[in-house]
Amino acid sequence: MKDERGFALVITLIITALLVALTAEFVEEVYVDTSLGHNFVAGQQASILASSGVDGGIRLLQFNLVQQSYSSLLDRWAQPLKIDDEQGKLLVRIEEESGKLNLNAIAGTNGVFNDAYHAIAVRLLKKLELSPDLCDALADWVGTNEGPHPAGAKSSYYNNLKPPYGAKNARLETFEELALVKDFSSKVLEKLRPFVTVYPDQPNAPTAPININTAPREVIAALDDKITDELTARVLEYRKTTPFKDKSDIAKVAGMDTISPGISLTTKAKGAVYRILSEASVKETTRTVEAVVRILGSGPKDYTVLYWREF
Repeated sequence: MKDERGFALVITLIITALLVALTAEFVEEVYVDTSLGHNFVAGQQASILASSGVDGGIRLLQFNLVQQSYSSLLDRWAQPLKIDDEQGKLLVRIEEESGKLNLNAIAGTNGVFNDAYHAIAVRLLKKLELSPDLCDALADWVGTNEGPHPAGAKSSYYNNLKPPYGAKNARLETFEELALVKDFSSKVLEKLRPFVTVYPDQPNAPTAPININTAPREVIAALDDKITDELTARVLEYRKTTPFKDKSDIAKVAGMDTISPGISLTTKAKGAVYRILSEASVKETTRTVEAVVRILGSGPKDYTVLYWREF
């Protein structure tokens, strides 16, 4: 009951904040007479409402995550938050980035593969019917190594493109940056997007364990060579009703007891990085804010915004 009252309070505060933001903007509308002015005001209202939705999502994550030692798709943040009244509509959806394969963990700063994450990447690429050679190009883009991998490319390759540019030789900062990397076509990016991330739980961390509670089917299957489709299905079925409170709990799934020790270094049961998609509509105008945040604690400033765009 205590958690339910707390959650109700959080939702009430979120809704109140949104209504206050809307009311402040609606006052301006009284002084605007032209159709263009009305559209502009509606756009501003929708923008503020969408931004407020991100703030609400952050508060919800903070409230939920400090209550437990794990994060799962059974948590309240994993359910869409909808607010719909005569003044506007808001839809907030949240997904955990920590349940995906972190591309920056595949190769270190010197371009030498991290064997464990490289193996996961190769298995994932094969399951997606993509070439494992993409790992070579990724490692050369991120790493400071002078010589390219067999299927990779360094600045000498990129300098011959039109327009020319050099290899970054540093960590990926956004998923969209992959479009600059050799062989990462739009079709490749479309296939990869649901399963990979560039945001670690800890800044500049050399490793990025994957949350087994939120990882997609394809990522779970790629964790180890011995994980069959049947084992993957068992893991997914198990976590539908029983979250893994610790990474070792995956051994409770029939058949995973002999595999779990091998994946202990690349898995975890709780994440800290989340993608929030907040879509707001006022009259005929819609604005969407997409943000990636790292949750540090429960305080008002205990989070870091890693990515933000409005469209």
